[in-house]
Amino acid sequence: MPTQVKESKTAQFLTQNYPKNFDSLPSPCYVLEEEKFEKNLQLLQKVQQDSGAKILLALKGYALWKSFSLAKQYLSGITASGIYEARLGYEEFGKEITTFSPSYKQEEMQELVQISNHIIFNSFAQWQTFKGIIESQNQLRERKGQPKIEVGLRVNPKYSEVSPEIYNPCVEGSRLGIPPKEFKKGAKKIGLDGISGLHFHTHCEQNSDALQRTLKYFIKHFKEYIPQMRWINFGGGHHITRKDYDINLLIQLIKDFKSKFKTEVYLEPGEAIGWQCGFLIGSVVDIVQNGIKIAILDVSAAAHMPDCLEMPYRPMVRNSFEAKANKKHHKLKLKGKMPYAYRLGGPTCLAGDVIGDYSFKEPLKVGDRLIFEDMVHYTIVKNNTFNGIPLPCIGMLHKNGEFELFKEFSYQDYKQRNS
Repeated sequence: MPTQVKESKTAQFLTQNYPKNFDSLPSPCYVLEEEKFEKNLQLLQKVQQDSGAKILLALKGYALWKSFSLAKQYLSGITASGIYEARLGYEEFGKEITTFSPSYKQEEMQELVQISNHIIFNSFAQWQTFKGIIESQNQLRERKGQPKIEVGLRVNPKYSEVSPEIYNPCVEGSRLGIPPKEFKKGAKKIGLDGISGLHFHTHCEQNSDALQRTLKYFIKHFKEYIPQMRWINFGGGHHITRKDYDINLLIQLIKDFKSKFKTEVYLEPGEAIGWQCGFLIGSVVDIVQNGIKIAILDVSAAAHMPDCLEMPYRPMVRNSFEAKANKKHHKLKLKGKMPYAYRLGGPTCLAGDVIGDYSFKEPLKVGDRLIFEDMVHYTIVKNNTFNGIPLPCIGMLHKNGEFELFKEFSYQDYKQRNS
């Protein structure tokens, strides 16, 4: 149920310039800001128009499907990492459906051939395993006058600038993508008959200069095969909607590639679509003292924003300021740019469920609300119910200032996940 909060002086400062009904929004809650979301989509549409590339929404990063009615007005389709994402894209987005998985099961492929436009394999062996199913489906589609499924192979260009290694698909021993030597063996032994495209995904929140350097390696290792392809998928991780992203370079790289190799080009960003267009509301539940002041919230780094611990990174809190912890005379001290400094922590039993250290102009009080910025991509798709902590609600702040609640989670959501 929505949480009613009587705003303190601090709360008024933290939430200033917000909708008149802001204090009645549920807490915790992920909130998509429609105006910012549409600006991202419009920018991505411009890249499509100016470059000739097709941009697909990667559901692994952003799957807030109740916003797809807007997203599909601007983008060319979706890319899925498995059967459930493919099904969601088919049901709620439509348009082109591209599916890639490191491996497929027989029962998954039986459904994927019904709904996918592109199916990308991680090995020649998997391609051979499912070649018959795809060819049978294509014969059926041909009789019905429908477009055929196009098959791609994911390759590993042996170059990526991604850090940390957990996100780098080109590290030694990576299971993702066919390395050049193995690709050459497969192409010689099995051939590329029936293969329409190549796919590489080597980026994570990077600028177009990283793509420029990566393309040199991709072309170096696979140049003899590229002219045989109808399309090349440049994968995701292109941070196109970030303010300092060099869009002109991206457009030129795509145009040059298309001109040289006469192929279609696909991009499949996830975080760029949801970048800086939504926040997570949290509330202060308690304040404890252990050498430093610690505000315990109803939002959790471990359960609601796991990338904070996995990446790791310190999320931005609206109207907060820097604070740093250090030990002086064997005592932990917390000093901030503003006079009132706190460590923000979550409600789980994980000792490391700590969001970060922040300072404020006014002291925090129980019931005050905090706004964690940029919290709709790689949060909703990754959150969990560890400790039985309730999942945040999901809603949209419309351009007219009205809030629409999309989803509330209950005890039954937790219970049904566990048996």
